[in-house]
Amino acid sequence: MERANPFLGRWDATIERPGRAFPTWFEIEEGPDGLRGRLVGEVGSARPIERFQLEGGRLRFALKPQYEPRKTDLEFVAEADGEGLRGTFLDNDGSTVAWTAKRAPDFAGRKVEAWGEPIDLIAQGLDAWTARSPEAPFCWSIQDGMLANSGVGSDLVTKARFGDFRLEAEYSYPQGSNSGIYLRGRYEMQILDDAGGGNGVGNSGAIYGFLAPKVNAARPAGEWQRAEIELVGRTVTIVLNGVTIHDHAEIPGITGGALDSDEAEPGPLFLQGDHGPVTFRRLVVTPAR
Repeated sequence: MERANPFLGRWDATIERPGRAFPTWFEIEEGPDGLRGRLVGEVGSARPIERFQLEGGRLRFALKPQYEPRKTDLEFVAEADGEGLRGTFLDNDGSTVAWTAKRAPDFAGRKVEAWGEPIDLIAQGLDAWTARSPEAPFCWSIQDGMLANSGVGSDLVTKARFGDFRLEAEYSYPQGSNSGIYLRGRYEMQILDDAGGGNGVGNSGAIYGFLAPKVNAARPAGEWQRAEIELVGRTVTIVLNGVTIHDHAEIPGITGGALDSDEAEPGPLFLQGDHGPVTFRRLVVTPAR
């Protein structure tokens, strides 16, 4: 019997950059012409892995940079490590850093039998939140019952962590702004001033880089938007302004900018604050029991 290729599958990885590790995700599968795959880096969206080379028990793979501050390809070396993988990565400064990966969890068939009590995240005040980047400007405040980001600065992260949940969010943004809601701190629902625009993987309501909304349901800048989100495992349903834009769609993996790649674990909600202003007048999360 032919031995299964240990590199195939979806992988939750952590690159151990000295002083600041960061998450990444990749998928490798057999295609009609050999191996094929895609990878989500530290930032940006999923993009194809362009080259594979199997050398004994090691697999080398590479892809072009996207938003990384480099001109050379991103190069990885992987080898099996029990049920996981480990290897090295050529970092932006040319140094070689280690990484490890574990198989992404399989949430097939996961269901919620009952929902708990709603939690008003704005009413809890800023004490319920923390800055993702303490060194960045903190532009968040709560006034008149609304949570607002007035500029470009740190993301805002809940101290509470959630498994499966429902989220009601009502928000508004000025012309040209850009933000996002990260579900469990790993999957970004895009917030963007693009009413009347396209419905690609980078448009309003997209799970950034992976899932395009069925339609662009965004209202014009300055108007209130309403998103109703349900996340069970990696299955997401989103109703934006009364329109179902994702209906029990599976998110393949973490999106760029995620807090971590520990997909099997509960995670916080976080609001993107490093792109532009946004105001939330409602943020109510209902966890599964």
